[in-house]
Amino acid sequence: MNNLKKVVYVRILLCILILSIGVAGMYKFASLKVPPKEIVQGEQVLRVEVIKTTPEDINVSIKGYGEVRPVDIVRMAAEVSGRVLEIHPDLEVGELIKKGELLFKIDPRDYQAAVDQTKAAVSILENTIIRLKKEYQLNQERLKTLKRNQELAQGEFKRVQQLFRKNRVGTRSGVDMAESSYNNAATQAATMAQNVTIYPLRIKEAELQLTSAQARLSTARTRLIRCMVTSPFNGRLKAVAIEAEQFVQPGQVLITLANDAVLEIIVPLNSPDARAWLRFNAPREAQELAWFSSLVPVKCRIYWTEDPDGQGWEGYLHRVVKVDARTRTLSVAVQISAQAALGGNELPLVEGMFCQVKIPGRVLRHVFRLPRWAVSYEKTVYLAVGKRLQTKAVHTARLEGDYAFVDQGLKTGDLVITTRLIDPLENILLQFESSLKKDL
Repeated sequence: MNNLKKVVYVRILLCILILSIGVAGMYKFASLKVPPKEIVQGEQVLRVEVIKTTPEDINVSIKGYGEVRPVDIVRMAAEVSGRVLEIHPDLEVGELIKKGELLFKIDPRDYQAAVDQTKAAVSILENTIIRLKKEYQLNQERLKTLKRNQELAQGEFKRVQQLFRKNRVGTRSGVDMAESSYNNAATQAATMAQNVTIYPLRIKEAELQLTSAQARLSTARTRLIRCMVTSPFNGRLKAVAIEAEQFVQPGQVLITLANDAVLEIIVPLNSPDARAWLRFNAPREAQELAWFSSLVPVKCRIYWTEDPDGQGWEGYLHRVVKVDARTRTLSVAVQISAQAALGGNELPLVEGMFCQVKIPGRVLRHVFRLPRWAVSYEKTVYLAVGKRLQTKAVHTARLEGDYAFVDQGLKTGDLVITTRLIDPLENILLQFESSLKKDL
């Protein structure tokens, strides 16, 4: 029992010794620790780039896209039927044809025969009219003679009749013979008078028949001419559907010819842009139709989308083509001459090219040009006011390329922050970039 107590006492003494050594060590290490220096917390500074606003006048340019096409495309069809005897030696798509060159020839023999036949009918009727007019003149003279014979026969009949009745001179048969002669002369004169009266009608009928025959002759000659089909202008073959010895019918489209002298691009424009920036002439006083007045024919720049940085071509604004309610666009036509389409580039501007067109619009006056990203979606900008950030609401008159043009909310000399910021603190202290300090 005494030994057990001694063991307990020894253990307690050992624990007290260990705790004393630990406490002594803790104080020793604590005395070696150096207290940290107190740091004064300063205000947060935001480094930004700014630009100083300066008003300017901007020539607004409206951009649109469209495909080049010729203004005039003629689909040439056969106007008479027949077998094709001859075609142009270079009648292939893409070939250039000069004005007046023969495109194809249809067998003209049937149409030549119709011309000859109708020409003969015209000659016959012309001779018939000449004959009738001469007969009319001769019968008019004969009518005068017959009327004189009638007068003489009538006088003789009255004389013989009077002698027989009063003086009993002559015989009854003599009176009857005189009366018969008078009746014959009267009948001949009446018949001739009737014929003379009808002659003008016969001549008129012959003249009408002649007019009809001449019309048929003109039609026959026209059909004969239509056997030879020539190019109406200097053009390019766009489509060919004809071969030699082919039989063709009237109305059958055989050749499509494009006139590349003037090219056209139909450019759909956003309706608000067209309303705000297109320049129209004053409405004509005599204009009676509800349509746009003429556009100011401003010069436009045209660029092929396959070479957007190329030199481009120069056309001019021509007219308003249509308004599309479905797409809310207004389409305008930009035209370019062949001379302009051929110059300025290694490749000419030709049909089928899809191009970008820049149309000069109205002048936007007293606006401030800012980088597009400097104006937020909420239509606000960040200003540096006394080296503090402030948010300012603005109105953007136009967005074009990488720029936004502000017409309301800013004044000359304002410092607009151009650094891209995400929810910055209002009134935060600003520090300008060193490259801009000289300007500020």
